[in-house]
Amino acid sequence: MSEARLHPAHTTQEAAHWHAQQRQGRLSEAQRARFMDWLVASPEHLREYLAIGQIAGELGDAMRGMTIDLEALIGAESTQTTPDNVVALPFRRSPLPSKATQPSRTRLLRIAAAAAVLLGLAIGVHVSRPQSEHYVAAHGAPTSFELPDGTVVHLNAESALSTRFSLLDRRVELARGQASFIVARDRRPFAVHAAGLQVQDVGTTFDVSLQREQARIAVSEGRVRIVSGEEHLLADVRVGQNARVSYHDHAVSVSDENVDMMTAWWKGRIVFRDEPLREVADQFNRMNAVQLRVDDETAGAMRLTGNLNADDLESFRAFLDAQPMLTTTVAEDEIRIGMRTVKPTGTRRR
Repeated sequence: MSEARLHPAHTTQEAAHWHAQQRQGRLSEAQRARFMDWLVASPEHLREYLAIGQIAGELGDAMRGMTIDLEALIGAESTQTTPDNVVALPFRRSPLPSKATQPSRTRLLRIAAAAAVLLGLAIGVHVSRPQSEHYVAAHGAPTSFELPDGTVVHLNAESALSTRFSLLDRRVELARGQASFIVARDRRPFAVHAAGLQVQDVGTTFDVSLQREQARIAVSEGRVRIVSGEEHLLADVRVGQNARVSYHDHAVSVSDENVDMMTAWWKGRIVFRDEPLREVADQFNRMNAVQLRVDDETAGAMRLTGNLNADDLESFRAFLDAQPMLTTTVAEDEIRIGMRTVKPTGTRRR
């Protein structure tokens, strides 16, 4: 004997729950998959779901056409003599249903379950409306904070994000810059939307950085799924991996990276490994009043590796001057970086 037949009331309640969720129209991909698994698990599930849909429609029609039965409200007092200053209101006596039209016990159970779930959902939506917040970190001022669900966010300088938490999901929009997320456990899915991508959390700590030509997603715990705006899976990134996704064509490259390097910026350090100079300069510029200016594309494309304090421009300038192809010049509020001029060697005449 099936589980549905052993517990018909439970099946009815499940059917009413899924019908209410579908009416809301905000099921996630995972929830839709669970609903389909439930629906095809037993013929009883399908029958109950269709029955709940029919009853919900009838219930709505009945409520829209409902009239107040004053006789039921005032009972026997309606037959008593009324004082001279009271005018008796006419009312329509509701005929008692015949046995043929009385609803069955199963139908009453379905109506009660549907009404209870719909009422509970309405109260939940009213009490727990989506919560939206906006967070900004100013130049030179990275910050960290906790979201309502307990998720901890590290927001880099010159970065901004918005959050929207509802009964069914947790959504973050990274508008610019860089942020790391230590995601709290919760029944609701957590996803970061940035530059047309969706980074779906799978119990993890991860970092999202919007760079000039690509987004970088680094995972220091657990794993994430990177999905395009068309719900196409681009990459499944695990702990110790760093994914770079091109803005132009969503091309993905995944490489291994030391976990400590991924979170070094939380402690005020800039770690770069085989990074273009222009990207490294952007990281320093977030934190310093004196700005690094790269004069030409050739210099900006040079790839560098290093590990320095974010506010130590003198050490970074010394590091650049040690590169045989680069040169730096200091102005009042900037350090200009260019290619070193190589003087041609003349030929000696005999």
